[in-house]
Amino acid sequence: MEKMIEDTYRTQSRRVLATLIRLLGDFDRAEEALHDAFAAAARTWPADGVPGNPFAWLVSAGRFKAIDTIRRRARFDASQQHIEDSLYTPDATDISEMEPIEDDMLRLIFTCCHPAIAADAQMAMALREICGLTTEEIAHAFLVPAPTVAQRIVRAKGRIRAEKIPYEVPDREALPQRLDRVLQVIYLVFNEGYSASSGQDVVRADLSAEAIRLARLLLALLPHPDVSGLLALMLLQDSRRSARSGKEGALVLLADQNRSLWDRAKISEGLALLAEAMRTEEIGTYTVQAAIAAEHVKVSTAEETDWRRIAFYYDLLLAAQPSPIVELNCAVAVAMAEGPAKGLELIDAILGRGELTAYHLAHSARADLLRRLGRKHEAIAAYETALSLCRQEPEQAFLRKRISELAAAPERQ
Repeated sequence: MEKMIEDTYRTQSRRVLATLIRLLGDFDRAEEALHDAFAAAARTWPADGVPGNPFAWLVSAGRFKAIDTIRRRARFDASQQHIEDSLYTPDATDISEMEPIEDDMLRLIFTCCHPAIAADAQMAMALREICGLTTEEIAHAFLVPAPTVAQRIVRAKGRIRAEKIPYEVPDREALPQRLDRVLQVIYLVFNEGYSASSGQDVVRADLSAEAIRLARLLLALLPHPDVSGLLALMLLQDSRRSARSGKEGALVLLADQNRSLWDRAKISEGLALLAEAMRTEEIGTYTVQAAIAAEHVKVSTAEETDWRRIAFYYDLLLAAQPSPIVELNCAVAVAMAEGPAKGLELIDAILGRGELTAYHLAHSARADLLRRLGRKHEAIAAYETALSLCRQEPEQAFLRKRISELAAAPERQ
């Protein structure tokens, strides 16, 4: 039963939170209600059994716990009475009459992406509220101190309260001006699922699936090439999910993956969406990234991959959206196309500017190129740096294996 409750928390807690925010009208109150609901589940489910609709049970339990808390506070503070009264609105009385869950998740994303909230706070709050990441995990993802992230989230919530920002999907006319940020958040959710920033798993399938579902919903609300491009990108990347981990959750690199495990239905859908997005006059950055993903899935073996074409696409991305991480990916593609020495030169230039020094993938990519060049001791040192920065256990195990293999390998003559 304990595992059942843990699994329910992992797969349902963010949806429960999204609906509680709508019903209770406050982020902090909803988070408190969420924890109260799962505490109640831990007490009652072992004796009474798991309810037929765990989501509805948890939302109902959380809302009534919040009402009880507000009622107790109202006895000592009359100003709390209006809050208690507001929780008895018609749409809060019957869980079975709620609007679809996905609407609540989309409302949550649009609330996090409101123009009144600073861009860096939007991303931090989205990862906290939608993905459930800790402040420390978000800080690691953004390469900033944890207190900075905490302050951003607190300020964002304060702005929502102070300006009474509505918890809703805006009118269709207002959707386009909010689209870029919403797409960024959906892709952030997907990336946390596709490659978990920490923990025991390579992937978190629940987050990837949630991001794909939200993109489908957004595409129905607002047909747009950028939405099609993002959905194509996520489908093509997610198609490889089953092949990305091996025995006991070990990380499997793209070149070593069993391609028969790739999801052909997702690949077909992703390629069709990509073709649709590519027919427009202005190609968006998600569409270019989808084109890169397509180069991997279109070939039957890793050796057939057209790395020069991939490097060309990364050059386009760099021109449209300069970023040291895009530059790093481009360097890796160049290394695959032109040899490890050229790729190493590019990566050393990035790290030499002081960029990505805390990003473990930059050091692991550098280590791999040094390994391929036969520079054993430098490669080991680079792998050790990557290991010291990495927080995902399967990646840590992979890096340790690389270090061990190199340490045991004879010196090149």
